[in-house]
This record gives sequence, C-alpha cells and structure tokens, in this order.
Amino acid sequence: MKETIQQFVLDHFGFLPQEALVMFISALPILELRAGIPIAAALGLTATEAFLYGIIGNILPIIPILLLFRPVSKWMLRFSLYKRFYDWLYNRTMKKSNNVEKFGAIGLILFTAVPLPTTGAWSASLAAILFFIPFRSAFIAISTGVVVAGVGVTLFVYSIF
Repeated sequence: MKETIQQFVLDHFGFLPQEALVMFISALPILELRAGIPIAAALGLTATEAFLYGIIGNILPIIPILLLFRPVSKWMLRFSLYKRFYDWLYNRTMKKSNNVEKFGAIGLILFTAVPLPTTGAWSASLAAILFFIPFRSAFIAISTGVVVAGVGVTLFVYSIF
C-alpha cells in the first residue's frame, strides 16, 4: 500500500518538493494533516518531518479563515449558489460544534484535536466565527488542537508504517 500511495503522489505531484506537498495537502479542507502525515510517511519522510510539515500546513489557513470568512461571506451571500453552500456549511458545523458552544475556546481545542474528517482546523475556524470567539483565543485554541491531532496521527501512522 505504501508503494501505491508513493507512486500515485509522485506521478501526479512529483513536480513539488515532498515537504511542500505535505504542507499543501495538510492545508486542504477535510484532508488536513489527517492525510498529509500519512502521505509524508508513504513518501519516506521521518516522523519528525511529517509532524512539522503537517502542522505548518494545517495551521497556515487558520488566520485567513478567521480574518476573511465573515466579510467575504457577507459579500458572497448575494449569490444563490454560495448561499446554499453557506447554509450547508453552517448546519454541518453547528451539528458538530456542541463542545465549542459549551466550552468556547477550550471546546475548539477538543473539536480540532479529534482526528476525524470534518473536525479539523477548517471546521473549528468556522465554529469560532459562528460563535464569535475572539481571534487570539480562537487561533491559539485551534493551533493547540492541530498540534494534539498531529501528535496522535503521527504516532498512529508511524506505528503501522
């Protein structure tokens, strides 16, 4: 399996340095470091490299999301396609964010740290916006959750690879 993943990644993304590829995948919504770290392992990066590049990539989108989502969304809500997407995203985030609502910034750590799809930095950033958690508290909490998730994913992946 490791060779199959490695071959696919190299065939389609071989033009990127491996470190940049891991950061790019870790920055993507839904995939985040939950996919970036296993790909790093398949590419032969050390556990430390996978962890660091996965964390960096996963933290990169937090600041732009926290700062730009609300003003960009306000403008984009004029378009029906975006309105449907926003409503879907809002409902999905609200369903999964009961800890954020209950515990605020501490809830963001828990929400982000659970290494499951749709509970990472992107969703936590949106939850922080929806619950009006201040930028500084949200950034620190989400980044902490990313580090906790990164430790868990790295330990799991490198114990099986």
